[in-house]
Amino acid sequence: MREIRSICVYCGSGQGTDPVFSVAARVLGQMMAKAGIRLVYGGGRIGLMGEVARSVLETGGRVTGIIPEFLKAREVMLADAQELHVVADMHARKKLMFDKADAFIALPGGVGTLEELVEQLTWAQLGRHDKPILIANINGFWRPLLSLLAHMRESGFVRPGLEVKYLVADRIEDALDMILAAAPVEAPQDEEARDIIRRM
Repeated sequence: MREIRSICVYCGSGQGTDPVFSVAARVLGQMMAKAGIRLVYGGGRIGLMGEVARSVLETGGRVTGIIPEFLKAREVMLADAQELHVVADMHARKKLMFDKADAFIALPGGVGTLEELVEQLTWAQLGRHDKPILIANINGFWRPLLSLLAHMRESGFVRPGLEVKYLVADRIEDALDMILAAAPVEAPQDEEARDIIRRM
């Protein structure tokens, strides 16, 4: 099984109206830090982004923040992260977040969070990666999206062979175990490949 060493967490730069969203972000951060899993996220210190990142740091974990130059002030860049990348634009941010993550979790958030989540779902559907994707359906936040995905399947737009693969956790306490259990299995190497590696 491929080891999950880092998880990219997509979430809002706002807190949302339900305090349980912030609680879930903090609990997730604590769980990741205790498990030795690095947080990869959008680099801000406000909203749910700030909650999860500060929780990881306060629990002794490690954080990689990735933020576009134009959002440094608006999202209040978290300078305490051990690894911080300031990139040119949103495309560079999303690419680097993908490259540095072994899995993805979507907490509640707005249009940006939705766009990031759907992009990963699309890439997985098209076979561009097999990293686990988990939707943290805190207090039913993502229920409308889950209904829409079901509607797409029922309407024939998500066809057999092009399934959208994702996990759903209704309790944040279950999220990490579900992600770890879904880690992809490494393909066995053939004998020639093993010989090459042994000679390196």
